[in-house]
Amino acid sequence: MDLTVACNPSYTAVYRRPAPRLQLASQKSSLKCRRKTTSEMQTPAGFTAQAGNSHSPSIPTHKVTVHDRQRGVVHEFFVPEDQYILHTAESQNISLPFACRHGCCTSCAVRVKSGQLRQPEALGISAELKSKGYALLCVGFPSSDLEVETQDEDEVYWLQFGRYFARGPVERDDYALELAMGDE
Repeated sequence: MDLTVACNPSYTAVYRRPAPRLQLASQKSSLKCRRKTTSEMQTPAGFTAQAGNSHSPSIPTHKVTVHDRQRGVVHEFFVPEDQYILHTAESQNISLPFACRHGCCTSCAVRVKSGQLRQPEALGISAELKSKGYALLCVGFPSSDLEVETQDEDEVYWLQFGRYFARGPVERDDYALELAMGDE
């Protein structure tokens, strides 16, 4: 059974195995994390299906679900349409993979399982990969409720750049190695 840990009004994390009780330093004793089943999850206070967050009610807000394959955890949180997914996750103490924060690498690459997002600044992945459902969280804006899965950075990098830099597997040439060693 999946357990959901609610750590602030707009964040829940679904763990595949039981997780210890958590308390974030910024929440002091006034708000403690509590466990609840996924079926008990509700829309956080200050959010409605059509309205945005409490700071800007005219901006639509969408539920984003990130399946973090490397850590074996599922994060569910709300992101306004005008906010980067990675930045919003971090502001809610959610740790997701990243490196450059500018859409130039593939560290935060995900595969979209359902939903839509805009990523006009995603230089780290080609139009071809975007059409196959790949996206970058650091420069992605949700356009609807969204479910994504983190990817192996090396795999995405290979899909993006491998055909340009690789010439197939490297074979060991013992004769060339002997010649090179003989020069020393």
